[in-house]
Amino acid sequence: MWFRRKSSKSTAPKLRPHPVREPMLTAESEPTLRRVRLPVDLLQRGMNIIKLDRPWTEVPVLFQGFILCDDAQAEILRQYCDWVLVEDEEERLNPIMDRMVDLKELASTPLPETCSLAEELPRAREAWTQGQSFIDKVTRDIASGEELDFDQARPFIQQCVESIQANASAMFWMSRIKSRDSYTAEHCLRVAIFSIAFARFIGVPDNDLEIVGMCGLLHDLGKLKVPESILNKPGELTAEEAEAMRAHTTLGYQLLREDRKLDPIISDVSSHHHERIDGQGYPHQLADWQISRFARLVSIVDAFDAITSDRCYRDGLSTSEAMSILYKNRGQQFDAGMVEAFIRMIGVYPPGSLVELSSGEVALVVATHPGRKLKPRVEILLDANKNPTPPRVVDLGTQTGNTSADTEIAHPLADGAFGISLRGRIQQLTANAFTHAL
Repeated sequence: MWFRRKSSKSTAPKLRPHPVREPMLTAESEPTLRRVRLPVDLLQRGMNIIKLDRPWTEVPVLFQGFILCDDAQAEILRQYCDWVLVEDEEERLNPIMDRMVDLKELASTPLPETCSLAEELPRAREAWTQGQSFIDKVTRDIASGEELDFDQARPFIQQCVESIQANASAMFWMSRIKSRDSYTAEHCLRVAIFSIAFARFIGVPDNDLEIVGMCGLLHDLGKLKVPESILNKPGELTAEEAEAMRAHTTLGYQLLREDRKLDPIISDVSSHHHERIDGQGYPHQLADWQISRFARLVSIVDAFDAITSDRCYRDGLSTSEAMSILYKNRGQQFDAGMVEAFIRMIGVYPPGSLVELSSGEVALVVATHPGRKLKPRVEILLDANKNPTPPRVVDLGTQTGNTSADTEIAHPLADGAFGISLRGRIQQLTANAFTHAL
């Protein structure tokens, strides 16, 4: 059996063994120690880590049981685990346990915004262009046998993180502009973007978002070494071709492991994003407890984008169809809790979708709300007669719901319907921002 610990032992931060703390007792006070199962996103320094949600050998730590003494140790646990058993003084644990309610509620509230979509789009567009340049360079370097420098991806990922923290819908809009001929490159960019947003949505600390983005960006790196005749074959793959395609997980792992500057979780995700919760995935048929948290996260985003994208051999499915597939396969192929959270984040009408309202007006979806999947925030661009109208943003979810005059989405439209395209609207908004800057 293959264990991640063996491949990442040399790069893992050394965790010093520490005996279980025995509090000093006095006549005046007697600290009470308590053991609780804590979500990894709530870990704090000084906690005594007693047990993980998986065998110790499945996480790149050197000892079984230790005092959490620095951020690097907590980061490793957040990458691989969902929860750990900790021991600490009850007085210190109580306020942390209170935060568990807030953590659960995060996945029921919209991603926070610090600026409008129009304000954020120029930076999002610049980041997208920067990401395309990186993927193009990596593709050329692999083809020519040049040494790969993955640090060049960090400026793009950092811009993505900053943009998503400001207004995630701007990057979501950029990710909906797809080219059938550039699937592999654009797929990597989209998975990076949605992985960052999804991690933030479920409460992963901001300090971890760059690593999550790098995992998403490089998860399919091995496909750049798969022959194009197989990668872009319009028909069904033969058994040999399918095997060569599945080998992209191992090829990507090998490429990423050569760069010792990269966090080991990045190569882990590249190797394991096609593993399944039921143990029927590849390349190692891992059990659910052997699949890292970040690999489970990226696998959902990877599948969603693959399902909704046009490929050389088929057209992409709608968002609702993709959500049905993910939901049907929760607990078998995908982590059930993560699938349900991802569906809440994306919504029925993702940002960038073109829709016709019950009023006859035509609008682009600006942002979704996890608690109001059918009532997103929209920007109305055409009136009921399909004539251009001054753009105005309307939150369909804040209507009273007590009057027949309330507007709702009648049905989705294909991009470009009635002369409205997402690409055209992005160009308008970014051009306006540039003009105003002058």
